[in-house]
Amino acid sequence: MSFFKPTAQDFARARDKMVQEQIIARGITNARIIEAMRRIPRHLFVDPGLAKSAYTDNALPIGEKQTLSQPYIAARMTEALDLQGHEKVLEIGTGSGYQTALLAELCFNVFSVEAIRSLSTRARALLDGLGYHNIALYVGDGTLGWSDHAPYDAIIVTAGAPDLPAPLTTQLSLDGRLVIPVGDEKSQVLVRVTRKASGLEQEELGECRFVKLWGKYGWQN
Repeated sequence: MSFFKPTAQDFARARDKMVQEQIIARGITNARIIEAMRRIPRHLFVDPGLAKSAYTDNALPIGEKQTLSQPYIAARMTEALDLQGHEKVLEIGTGSGYQTALLAELCFNVFSVEAIRSLSTRARALLDGLGYHNIALYVGDGTLGWSDHAPYDAIIVTAGAPDLPAPLTTQLSLDGRLVIPVGDEKSQVLVRVTRKASGLEQEELGECRFVKLWGKYGWQN
């Protein structure tokens, strides 16, 4: 029995279809994000057995009870950061490394924290292999941020928190943006926080659903 094995062209066509139907059709207009998502080989960020599903409108398992967010959510959260190219960005939850790669295409430096060492190690090998040299990875409690490199122009959190983790808001630069899912165990609201001289401004960007953000300022065992 023979099995169909997608070629590089097949994946490129699937990637273009993803961008057209899931990204552009749903209102993502940032040209830099659109082009980055056309380039990044999303199928490499999942188990080979799931590669053919990499460009579908679904979240996918990546091991360790974690998931790769659906393409639209990755684009929506990234667009909310309003990256121009010069920024220093903190990512909480490296996961597979796909969101990390997307950020690396759009900003100057990415600092990414992952609680699970095996995921961080796998992401590092993949990102290095793809030639991303503006990414630093760290294994630790993401709710504490990464104070060594603060302040950050933007922070993105790829797991749901019960409330805003205080260390992350303090590590934002003036006018810096934090995008994070906040809510209970079943559903969250995507929130953008902007640090102003007068304090923190918050706006809701819509409902979402993520795995839990574990840590001192997140969910705890």
